[in-house]
Amino acid sequence: MAKKTYDLLFKLLLIGDSGVGKTCVLFRFSDDAFNTTFISTIGIDFKIKTVELQGKKIKLQIWDTAGQERFHTITTSYYRGAMGIMLVYDITNAKSFENISKWLRNIDEHANEDVERMLLGNKCDMEDKRVVPKAKGEQIAREHGIRFFETSAKANINIEKAFLTLAEDILRKVGAALEQTPSNSTSHCCGVHLSCCRV
Repeated sequence: MAKKTYDLLFKLLLIGDSGVGKTCVLFRFSDDAFNTTFISTIGIDFKIKTVELQGKKIKLQIWDTAGQERFHTITTSYYRGAMGIMLVYDITNAKSFENISKWLRNIDEHANEDVERMLLGNKCDMEDKRVVPKAKGEQIAREHGIRFFETSAKANINIEKAFLTLAEDILRKVGAALEQTPSNSTSHCCGVHLSCCRV
């Protein structure tokens, strides 16, 4: 039987309007690569990256969703079971920021109640084309009690920091739930999500 190479599995989701750079953010984190010729994601795609946090090997399964409305019914089915969701907007695109409230409603409707959320203002290297002030991103994050980073997949700004921070927040929650599990329990699930079971 193959030896398991990780301690915990966290399922993460990237959501936001089409063209905000979700795929670029994912590829920068998973492969440390940037490509300007990505075509729009069709439906859903995912990448795997294993990181070490607090002495544990965490396997991150990161799902990249399509932002177009026609894929909405496909992508919302992936909200359930996600332990962390990154909402991405483009600081050079006001509409993508305005739609964050819509994406937040989608999370409320389709995701688990205790999902960790994070807001990313992407393309912060394009300061000359900025239309969404950083303060606006900070404000909406504050209103919803979520973390906020401005990122650039192209310039590799805050990408790794954002993913690792989200994973750490999930790990804290999982760890607290594991501590509450009776020691004589035969289950190794954290009581938060089946997807974080130590299988």
